[in-house]
Amino acid sequence: MNYKPIIILSGEPNSIFFEIFFKSLKNKKYKSPIILIASKELLFLHMKILKVKVNIKLINDTNFNINHLSNTSINLINVEYKYKINKLNDLKKFPKITNIYIDRCFNTALKIIKLKKINKFINGPIVKKNFLRKKFLGVTKFLAKKTNTKKFAMLIYNKKLSVCPITTHLPINQVSKFVTKKNIIEKINLINSFYVNKFNKKPRIAVAGLNPHCETVDKINEDDQIIRPTINILKKKKIKISGPYPSDTLFIRNIRNKFDVIVGMYHDQVLTPIKTIFEYDAINITLGLPFNRISPDHGPNIKMVGKNLSSAKSLIKSIEFLDF
Repeated sequence: MNYKPIIILSGEPNSIFFEIFFKSLKNKKYKSPIILIASKELLFLHMKILKVKVNIKLINDTNFNINHLSNTSINLINVEYKYKINKLNDLKKFPKITNIYIDRCFNTALKIIKLKKINKFINGPIVKKNFLRKKFLGVTKFLAKKTNTKKFAMLIYNKKLSVCPITTHLPINQVSKFVTKKNIIEKINLINSFYVNKFNKKPRIAVAGLNPHCETVDKINEDDQIIRPTINILKKKKIKISGPYPSDTLFIRNIRNKFDVIVGMYHDQVLTPIKTIFEYDAINITLGLPFNRISPDHGPNIKMVGKNLSSAKSLIKSIEFLDF
């Protein structure tokens, strides 16, 4: 049986990506060949610093046969980084060049996905404020725009418990404007479809309220006026959903164990507790795209670059999830 390859985009040059990538390959054998989209020069620099030896097979970005990819080597598509790099500190000096490089990596990946009909994609961590430059509120929305995807959601997945924020990288004072029936219904439908299609089960979904204890003295009470009526609409569609629950107690073990997914109204409302519970044992899945897109559930961790102390667990989980 031939397994379709997993495309992995290296992401931020000045990050822990190459360290966790090498660790994810050590003593691990995946069924799916891996296509790495990265600068050959940067790859060799990190190999030298981390004293790593891996087999590399250089392939053309479009003219390659999927069935001839190596399962014992890194199938590398070289995207040139337009500056001669001699040491890691050099990477901090050229943010514009870095942004161009990352954008070319994404364009290369999306071209191959479309051309070769590959549906497995992982991107390494990226410094969002530099690369996205306030044009997008996260890589999820960036990829949605690139693929003309109208409905999408961020799911931080662990087989025991996953979370999804209705809003992602918004300033907290703007969140309430985007807590709408339309947004909630779209995200819940994507979550439900994902679990049905992937695991053949309807997930048990809990929804957190927006206000502390789901109460407010304001005239506008989003929990009673928006969230609760939306949950009732979704219940009529035979979706296993309940709430709104106060988020300060929703993640207590005896309560969270009753659910497969907890949906929150804003980013840190659900990402803070899920990372506290599982640390790096979770992956970031974008629902709604025309391919499976996953990223490790952590950032570039620039302060740890070159120290060889970072955990590769989330990247390993990402690869394992797509190794079918």
